[in-house]
Amino acid sequence: MLIERVLIVDPVDGEYTGSVQFGEKIERIMKKETDYDYILMPGFIDPHTHGLVGIDTMEASKAAYEKWINENFSRGVTHFLPTTVSASKEDILHILKRFKGVRKSIGGLHLEGPFISIEKKGAQNPEHIRKPSLEELKEIITDSVRLITMAPEVEGFYEVLPYLTERDVRVSIGHSNAVFEDMAKAFQNNVRRITHFPNGLRALHHRELGVVGGALYLDFTIELIVDGVHSSPEFVDFTYRIKGADKIILITDSISATGLKDGSYTLGGLDVKVVGGKATLADGTLAGSTLTFDNAVKNFHRFTHCTLKELAMVSSYNAARDLGIDDEGRIKEGYRANFVLLDKELNVVKTVFEGNVVYEK
Repeated sequence: MLIERVLIVDPVDGEYTGSVQFGEKIERIMKKETDYDYILMPGFIDPHTHGLVGIDTMEASKAAYEKWINENFSRGVTHFLPTTVSASKEDILHILKRFKGVRKSIGGLHLEGPFISIEKKGAQNPEHIRKPSLEELKEIITDSVRLITMAPEVEGFYEVLPYLTERDVRVSIGHSNAVFEDMAKAFQNNVRRITHFPNGLRALHHRELGVVGGALYLDFTIELIVDGVHSSPEFVDFTYRIKGADKIILITDSISATGLKDGSYTLGGLDVKVVGGKATLADGTLAGSTLTFDNAVKNFHRFTHCTLKELAMVSSYNAARDLGIDDEGRIKEGYRANFVLLDKELNVVKTVFEGNVVYEK
């Protein structure tokens, strides 16, 4: 197949016009100065999403995962990690059993909790928050698990860290009340990732940098929910100016209410109210988002005025690199033909997954 006369945006090589010939993988890129109406970028990657259009990771069947995949294609997402919330060991094992055999654009599971700080639980059910143990992790860490969010100050963190590293599970700091000393120790132990920065994290203080300050000061890669609710546009731009586009991964943190009307929903057994697209618990605590990835991309571009090359970094390349995926996230010969075609206003026009058109507006 051939996509012609487009602005090709690669996170490494930058922006240029031309055409792309592809099968399952990109076969040939032909650079040519030309007018264009559409922008070709690597397919979006969302490593942190709890649900969409009534689907929830905690309850999803194989049929629900297939629906979720197709819904994400319409938003330009060609790779994502369904994400759990803190739950009992038995519930996590049930999720893993239902997940077995699910593939296509789903790259694995992200376990957000239960080994987190009770003080920074956010919309996580406190009944299920606990200390990590090697015994439990040996049961729940299967080949399906790619990413786990934990708090480094919680007892047992460093006892289980070598096992997670051995299993090639990426560890991300989240829902943490750690002080800067904890952050520095985690960084020295090759923990280099932060979950939904700066939400659910000990705040920055000029005498104690905490998690937020540590994430900015040290060379961590951070997730951002760019919906204008979890962080103001100015804070997003502030973070971009400090960290740079190469250390930011866009996520949705979307819940099952995403794409549906305002109303009452649940998240991990907790009641959630959605009003004006904002999801909260009864006490006002934010409970995930109703953000779709295509809107996250447009928001980040609008809030920061970043280049399209940088936009390809934060929406795809950085997540692929962070997860150790070496054949996605670029428009480059030999890479998977996972693309999103956008108009000049960054609206999704077409999505290609492994050489096949899976969505067309």
